[in-house]
Amino acid sequence: MVVISYNMERELPRTLFTLLPPYQLGLENLIVEVVVVDNGSKKPPRFDEPLGNVRFLQVASPTHSPVPAVNLGLAEARGDFIGVMIDGARLASPGMLHYALLASQLHERPIVSTLGFHLGPDVQMRSTENGYCQEEEDQLLSTVDWRKNGYELFNISVFAGSSSLGWFKPLFESNALFMPRVLWEELGGFDERFAAPGGGLVNLDTYARACELPDTELITLLGEGSFHQVHGGIATNQKRPDANWASFHEEYVRIRGKDFTVPKKTPIFLGTLPPQVLPHVSFSAQKGDFQMKTGKKKFGDLILRGLLRNK
Repeated sequence: MVVISYNMERELPRTLFTLLPPYQLGLENLIVEVVVVDNGSKKPPRFDEPLGNVRFLQVASPTHSPVPAVNLGLAEARGDFIGVMIDGARLASPGMLHYALLASQLHERPIVSTLGFHLGPDVQMRSTENGYCQEEEDQLLSTVDWRKNGYELFNISVFAGSSSLGWFKPLFESNALFMPRVLWEELGGFDERFAAPGGGLVNLDTYARACELPDTELITLLGEGSFHQVHGGIATNQKRPDANWASFHEEYVRIRGKDFTVPKKTPIFLGTLPPQVLPHVSFSAQKGDFQMKTGKKKFGDLILRGLLRNK
């Protein structure tokens, strides 16, 4: 697991807690390496005790874009199946790594995607304008026992903008994206021409290019996700996200020669539905419009009715 950090003294320790056993479930007899790449933090986090199989790297010449840091992490990772979090301020759900590893066994060339969530009452582009801040978030996290049961994070979060229509609509990006090393190599990692602060649209670009790789299977983890902590990031915590999008998209067009479009690759789903996840899945089912292969009913209708029966 490659995790990029920049000025995340508060957020990174929580992120790493959620990527390691015993918080991460189902990893018995498995070794998961976490490679943290710091992109020039003024005050890198310090840890009083060893953190299991975690390695810390420093970018020799940090840039405003995290892309070189991501590619350094990909090059240094020892595993054959690698996940990337371009934003190290994201808490993981407890089954993310277990189900990502299971998904890696379902196809020779798997792309494993996860949905993103924002902690707080609204997407953080709006909630921060209404007073949501790190102190309020700390209080919010204290209202649930997320360290003991990380699925409680679903009770204090909303879908991120890039996942705003839920599980059964195409995603703009995956904030924790997993692929075999061979696919990362075919992709060429993250494209270092994306030099905008925060990488601009590079995470969206990487997910879209991954979905275009030939002979692959897109597997989306159901009932798992990553939860963004507010930290003053470029994309999620600015007052003018529309202005950011315009400049980011301009860079994308310069690099790709076309407008960005959402990948339409249809996924299969792997995971479980803990009780805390059901409201989000119910919302997704009402938004979803994938057609069942064996009938005329909408897939979303089938899921929604199943949830109602389970209640």
